[in-house]
Amino acid sequence: MRVLDLSRVLAGPWAGQLLADYGADVIKVERPDVGDDTRGWGPPWWGPADARMSAYYLSANRGKRSVAIDLATPEGAAMVRQLAAEADVLLENYKVGQLARYGLDAASLMSLNPRLVYCSVTGYGQDGPMAQAAGYDFAIQATGGLMSLTGEAEGTPGTQPQKVGVAVTDLFTGVYASTAILAALVERGRTGRGRHIDAALLDVQVAMLANQASNHLIGGTVPRRMGNAHPNIVPYQVFETADGHIVLAIGNDGQFTRLCELAGHAEVATDPRYARNPQRVAHRAELVPLLADWLRTRTTQAWMDLLEPHAVPCAPILDIAGVFTHPQVLARGLRVDLPSGSAFDHADHPANDHPAMPLVRNPMRVDGQAVVADQAPPALDQQGDAIRAALARGEGWPTR
Repeated sequence: MRVLDLSRVLAGPWAGQLLADYGADVIKVERPDVGDDTRGWGPPWWGPADARMSAYYLSANRGKRSVAIDLATPEGAAMVRQLAAEADVLLENYKVGQLARYGLDAASLMSLNPRLVYCSVTGYGQDGPMAQAAGYDFAIQATGGLMSLTGEAEGTPGTQPQKVGVAVTDLFTGVYASTAILAALVERGRTGRGRHIDAALLDVQVAMLANQASNHLIGGTVPRRMGNAHPNIVPYQVFETADGHIVLAIGNDGQFTRLCELAGHAEVATDPRYARNPQRVAHRAELVPLLADWLRTRTTQAWMDLLEPHAVPCAPILDIAGVFTHPQVLARGLRVDLPSGSAFDHADHPANDHPAMPLVRNPMRVDGQAVVADQAPPALDQQGDAIRAALARGEGWPTR
């Protein structure tokens, strides 16, 4: 599959990277001289000073080739049309109507290539009163309700609504877009025709409200911030231990019974106020302080050693360094180190001077094998000369 990636920043590039991991040939079209916005979003940086790339950019562009093209020029638009004529998929995240100025909108390119699956990623969608507004993950987390649910409870001194620590709306939009693209490709196998996919960050964020949206639509309530607590399950939150914190994620009554027995308080599990989850939710204010007193009597590791062997869901809270040294993360090989020398071939540095580039692999495995593109994210216009030359010769989509 051939994917033409005209997108920048995160949502669109994330979808393109997923498709590259699954084996697609992805050509990333970037602005001359500056490239994708995220190339400048550092520190930290990777590579020599004259060819450095930001860690942010590297996180979303594995497995792609890069060509610098100015879409605003007739020559640049013509090159994109050449590539689109033989592409299976096109990804873009320009403002609604902007690519129509250059004849690169969905209607124009799908008339040129009826088999093209054209995916437009925007903040607010192709229609509606905010269709022309720029979409940023932080703003969408706010408008889409996520921040109203994230952070310590209202009234807690010194607190305010919080965004999530990574750009989850962008990332989920990339995942939703990639699955829609794959569905459209399956359909194309039957019909021979592509589709125009409208992927809006706000739409995705509202869909991501999941059980909280249902709590509102079904229960007629307006969910509020609860810190680390859960609106529908108790106990399901962070507790202090003798030396730190632990997460308890009790999902059923049997798990709660085992927790009480192992903590030496079996009688609490049979108390009518706490025996079933609906009762525990109703009596949250009395139960949680009781549990908090228990949890402070042992260290985090002591509780882990006690609870985990008996299938009581619990977890320590690791920082990112701890994540990448966790034995399960190591066993699953979630870090990959890709050869990076070729990304700097245009610079005055021998390729073998560059160590492997550390990245996080695609989390999927197929028949036990990890699926991940084996090509490091490209430097700006790394394959540009070869791609432009192939197009100038009229060869169509350039081979890898």
